[in-house]
Amino acid sequence: MYAVCLRYARHELEAQDLMQEGFIRVFEKLKDFRLEGSLEGWVRRIMVHTSINHYRRKSFQQERFGLERLPEHPVEADALDQLGQAEILAMVAALPDGYRMVFNLFAIEGYDHAEIAELLGCGESTSRSQLAKARRHLQQMMLAQSTPIHAGDTPH
Repeated sequence: MYAVCLRYARHELEAQDLMQEGFIRVFEKLKDFRLEGSLEGWVRRIMVHTSINHYRRKSFQQERFGLERLPEHPVEADALDQLGQAEILAMVAALPDGYRMVFNLFAIEGYDHAEIAELLGCGESTSRSQLAKARRHLQQMMLAQSTPIHAGDTPH
């Protein structure tokens, strides 16, 4: 569950706080668990909702990111192959809060835009826009991270 919280947090200490708050909620609501589905899925959902509620309390929805004019450049097909899982997760963690929340909810947790809009208290178009901006931002980071070696170059 720490990994779930870490995806939504700005740093490790915040993730630890989210996890602790989430487990407090788990223990408070344990009597409500109906033994339908997995306990892990139920706990995960509480952790995600705890993270979202924390995000909403901090009210980052009004944040301006200044990335609206990022050019669309396709990422090389092998760019992802050159990056390790830790590097990709670090890039997602480096996204501005609004982008990271929508990206995690859509791409990792599997929520659709209507559900994300309801969870975050925004419109579906805002969710779509934040996802598109998150993807562009990640593409820019991947392009900057990948340093292709051309024929004749010698790696140092």
